[in-house]
Amino acid sequence: MEEKWIEKASGERVKFEPEKLRDSLFKSGANNELIDKILQCVHDEIDDVSTTKVIYQKAYKLLRASSKKLAGKYRLKNAILDLGPSGYPFEQYLGHLFRFQHYKTQVGITLDGKCVTHEVDIMAEGEDKTLLVECKHHGNPGYKSDVKIPLYIHSRFNDLVNAFRRKGDERKFECWIATNTRFTQDAVDYANCYGIRLLAWDYPSKGSLRERIELAGMYPITCLFSLTKNEKQKLLKDDIVLCRQLTGEPELLNNYMNEKKQQRVIEECESILS
Repeated sequence: MEEKWIEKASGERVKFEPEKLRDSLFKSGANNELIDKILQCVHDEIDDVSTTKVIYQKAYKLLRASSKKLAGKYRLKNAILDLGPSGYPFEQYLGHLFRFQHYKTQVGITLDGKCVTHEVDIMAEGEDKTLLVECKHHGNPGYKSDVKIPLYIHSRFNDLVNAFRRKGDERKFECWIATNTRFTQDAVDYANCYGIRLLAWDYPSKGSLRERIELAGMYPITCLFSLTKNEKQKLLKDDIVLCRQLTGEPELLNNYMNEKKQQRVIEECESILS
């Protein structure tokens, strides 16, 4: 293919790499024939002002015309971006992910530290350890959390653990920071130095946010194109964040839409989860 250039969300100009698009389409479940067709169509339409967002939209439109299931899975990264703007739906969503891993979770709680009180996004209690998780949700896919984030969260974590220890609590505690975008290298270096667990869209290489979602089948309702943006926001506000919540309890949709629309939504959920 002829070499072409595009603009990333960060504003950086880079070469268009078809293999990256191929990989993301393959992960959605598309076969090689469909992938080749989409790659050719996207490549032919790239011009001097094309961005990664525009390329994603073109690929998504072509994929959606072929398969609801594939389109829903391909839209996963953007669906996580849509778990805002408050960030609370993202916390609820991650709470479900940790529950899937057999943790007992509490979301949005206040705990006393040794010196001051702290708001904790998620406390996930397992058999041998307890995770204190800070969530950082961003609507801009190009945003990176820098070293100030783990510096700040680490000090809060130490204050909380010191309070637990004063009460005779000898559990093992882990400090986690989760984001839907990425971390800078300084943030990663600091976290690795002090044993802080980072979770981002593609970090760590094994056990990234994307990998955990796909393994658990925890697709958010924001993947669904059968729901309007307004309907998604209403459902998120009522703590309905997962497609599997809707397939498990279809009656949850009763207050939001008519029966015909409910059926379309459930069918799309079942298609993505199948």
